[in-house]
Amino acid sequence: MTSRILLVSPAMSVSLRQARFDDGGSLDDGGAALARSAAGSLPPAARVLLSPGARCRETARALGLDAEPAVDLAGLDVGRWRGRGLDEVGAAEPEAVGRWLADPACAPHGGESVLDLCARIGRWLEGTSSAEGRTLAVVEPEVVRAAVVAALGLSAVLFWRLDVPPLTVTELSGRAGRWNLRLGRPLGTPGAD
Repeated sequence: MTSRILLVSPAMSVSLRQARFDDGGSLDDGGAALARSAAGSLPPAARVLLSPGARCRETARALGLDAEPAVDLAGLDVGRWRGRGLDEVGAAEPEAVGRWLADPACAPHGGESVLDLCARIGRWLEGTSSAEGRTLAVVEPEVVRAAVVAALGLSAVLFWRLDVPPLTVTELSGRAGRWNLRLGRPLGTPGAD
C-alpha cells in the first residue's frame, strides 16, 4: 500500500512578512484572499490535519477544509524568541542565533531544537505511513522542512537550506518506510492527485 501525505504550507501572515518568529498572529489580507482563491484545488483526503497555530487554522478554513488540530504537527517551539523579529534577536543575541542556525541540536531560546523537531515529525511520518488513504495537513513551514529531512534521511544540518513558500503543497508518497518527494507545487495548479 502506498501512503500519500500532502503538506500544505500556510498563507502569508504579518509575522512571516516581517521576519518575526511566529507570534500566533493571523493571516494578512493578501494571504487570506489567496487561500480563499485556492479553495477546492486539493484532492479529497481520508484525514485532514493541521498545526495548531492560528495561521494554519485560518488557511485551512479559507481553503474550505474541515481539519482537526494535531499537537504532533505543531511548529517549532522557539521559546522566548516567540513573536520577536529575527533582526532584533540577532542584534541582541548574535552568538545564540549563530549557534542555533549552525547546530540543529542547539536550542538557546529555551524551546525545541531543530533536531528534536525533525525527530518528532519523523515519528509522526512513521505512524502515518501505514494509514489508509491520503493524509492532508496544513502545517507550518518548519514542519514541512522537518518532514523532508526525516523522509529522505537527510542530515538536520540541511534544515535551514529548504525553502517552503506560502501556500504550496509538498507531497510525500511511499511504502515500507521509503518515501518519494514532490516539492512546492503552488495551490490551485494541477498535479497533486
